[in-house]
Amino acid sequence: MEPSVVLHHLGFCCGRSFILWISWDRLLIRQEGHVKYRIISVGKIREPFYLQGANEYLKRLKPYTAIGLTDGWEEKISPNAGPKDIEKCLLKEGERVLSRLGDNELLVAFDPIGQMMTSEEFARQIEEWNHSGRNRVNLLVGGAHGLHAKVKNAAGCLISFSPMTLPHQMAVLILTEQIYRGFKILRGEPYHK
Repeated sequence: MEPSVVLHHLGFCCGRSFILWISWDRLLIRQEGHVKYRIISVGKIREPFYLQGANEYLKRLKPYTAIGLTDGWEEKISPNAGPKDIEKCLLKEGERVLSRLGDNELLVAFDPIGQMMTSEEFARQIEEWNHSGRNRVNLLVGGAHGLHAKVKNAAGCLISFSPMTLPHQMAVLILTEQIYRGFKILRGEPYHK
């Protein structure tokens, strides 16, 4: 639920405006404006049903935040590639991702070795990101071979959906749904379990 009343403009800090709001159950100090979110799928989302599902959740997220999805950042590699070729491929993909991050942006990588969270914990993490003062949060889903160690080390946060391997297309769909669920939880709005 949107805060109902602007109580007082608190001033400016680091070029940003802060406003004291009253919401349903608590007072909040919020940065004026919203953090932008970008989902980066290294692999291309080829299956129409995954893309349709992800786009549906992105559409539902419009009232809550500015969010976009970009995909297809993978390197071409032979299906018979050996470990050295895969390592080179991962490095190139990783460098491509890291080179496209702007100043004051956060990188969050999704990887099986990351921290597992409940939906409520993920919602609290979104709330932290929303109040972080960052320009954008980049949510990265690796391709067929995962992510290079350089990218994992550069990430401010590593999150795991499951210790099981998921197709990257499915991971993107799950991510968009969990972001939507997280915003619904934060707003105290009903959403099926």
